[in-house]
Amino acid sequence: MDAHSRGRADDIDPADQWVLNPHTGNYELRLDDSAGASSGSSARTATAEETGRRGEPRTGSSREGSGRRAAGSRGAATDGARREVPGQRSRRSSQGGRGAAEPPASGRRKRKPQKSRKKKALLWTGGVTAFIVVATSIGAYALYQKFNGNIDSIDVGDAGSKNVVTDGPMNILIIGTDKRTGKGNEGYGDKGSEGHADTTILFHVSEDRTNATAMSIPRDLMTEIPECEGKDADGAEVTIPGTPNERFNTSLGQSGRNPGCTMKTVENITGLKPDHFMMVDFNAVKELTTAVGGVEVCMAKPVDDPKSHLKLPQGTSEVQGEQALALLRTRHSFGNESDLDRIKVQQQFLASMIREMKSSDTLTNPKKLYKLADAATNALTVDSAIADAQKLMTLAQEISKVDTKNITFLTMPVVDNPAEPTPVTVVVDPVKGEQLFAMMRSDTSLTEVKKKEKDAKSKQAALLKGPKADPADVRVDVLNGGEIPGAAGSTVTWLQNEQGVLKSTNKANAPEKIKKTTLEYAPNQADQARALAEMMGLPATAMKQGTADAEGLEAMVLTLGADFKGAGQLITGPAKAPEGVEQASADKAVCAK
Repeated sequence: MDAHSRGRADDIDPADQWVLNPHTGNYELRLDDSAGASSGSSARTATAEETGRRGEPRTGSSREGSGRRAAGSRGAATDGARREVPGQRSRRSSQGGRGAAEPPASGRRKRKPQKSRKKKALLWTGGVTAFIVVATSIGAYALYQKFNGNIDSIDVGDAGSKNVVTDGPMNILIIGTDKRTGKGNEGYGDKGSEGHADTTILFHVSEDRTNATAMSIPRDLMTEIPECEGKDADGAEVTIPGTPNERFNTSLGQSGRNPGCTMKTVENITGLKPDHFMMVDFNAVKELTTAVGGVEVCMAKPVDDPKSHLKLPQGTSEVQGEQALALLRTRHSFGNESDLDRIKVQQQFLASMIREMKSSDTLTNPKKLYKLADAATNALTVDSAIADAQKLMTLAQEISKVDTKNITFLTMPVVDNPAEPTPVTVVVDPVKGEQLFAMMRSDTSLTEVKKKEKDAKSKQAALLKGPKADPADVRVDVLNGGEIPGAAGSTVTWLQNEQGVLKSTNKANAPEKIKKTTLEYAPNQADQARALAEMMGLPATAMKQGTADAEGLEAMVLTLGADFKGAGQLITGPAKAPEGVEQASADKAVCAK
């Protein structure tokens, strides 16, 4: 917002047009809609949500007398040639000069107080910071245009989703690239590098929006990089061949790979398809931490790292700008100086960033929010499906439903690479890794969302209560309504050969795709249904009992959905995280060791 587009008169700061409504907990754009001195109508406000729906600032030109200033006020406009601008809070002198506030109109009803958004805002650094900042700050058309022009985007094709939000779980890939562009960044390693997937977090938001899991992926993970679409040196689109055994961080920037290649690599590893990506670089860390006024961190011991130039005392201190970047980049100040220990520090920093942005110092400071929104959108590169400030706001509002105490940080379970005599890289832990991925695929909470857990356990207990049929007596037709080709056939093979369900039949593809696996059965087939549910780990929500009994040799109908990941893999996944996987909550402060 500037003087040209908004009539920045009287030294009015654009951020000063945003006012915290104490009744709703929302920031609102104050519009000068006071009537003439004789009308006595009060000023009104338009929320960011209202203006966002219109796509432009709300004006009062359709109402009689709207937009006029009180008699004698500075800058009065004539009826025939007035220009409405948002009502701004003037810099008032101590003598009580211009801009004296008018008392509110009598008899106006106050809006019913609502639960403050401060209690449930999901705040993050880099990409996720922009979610909530844009959602909080955008409202006026000029702000929308400004922030919208800040955002860079990349088309990732079928690697992501075309929808801004989904009805089910959402997966957002946060990528911190080590590309050394920007002032002062040449000294951080490979000057002129195209950048790697240096810091990568898969952010999984549950279907009911009660919890989220933020899983860090080690940059030194050895994995398969699948075939993907990218661009050659001349900018022409090309298909980049996959490679079977490469570091994960080369899934971005190398050989022309873009974030879509990183998204496909993550899906190949975990079975979780990212819906969107948000990428930030070194400058983003410096600019965002400066805009928020610094992030509090805690050191278990003094830090003096000559390589990253990081110097911090024991205990708490605040970092921003270059110092914040040095903290996130250092590998020699904590633990055994590995990338895995650096990840722990990054997670602690991000949790602190959440708490800082949730604080009243940030949420009640319009200037700070404006600067943060500007810095965040400038720092972002996103997929084309969300490359719009309004779409980012929509996504932010969806994610902000998650309470920060139910955001769990953890690192992908890994073990030393057995192919190296002296391991410097890692591979996915074949047992713990798959257990964690299965939990995330089945949308199982890693946090204490007690009501959800209690309800799920009681439903599952009721489902399995009662006699179970012998596998040889279970009769079921299997249809494929999921994403895996040949899933019905492979499931029937597994049921017959591994489970003894000889009366299972492959019925090929279902009439349409479905998200969740279902089992339809008759009341007199309940014992068969319980047996099959136990074999396949079907949740209570998958069970669909009819009203009429089955006749003769009629079979149950099992329709595999998008949650089916392979024959022999439980639909629900494990009930809790694998033993030994460290977890941290976003609402708790931890000192880096």
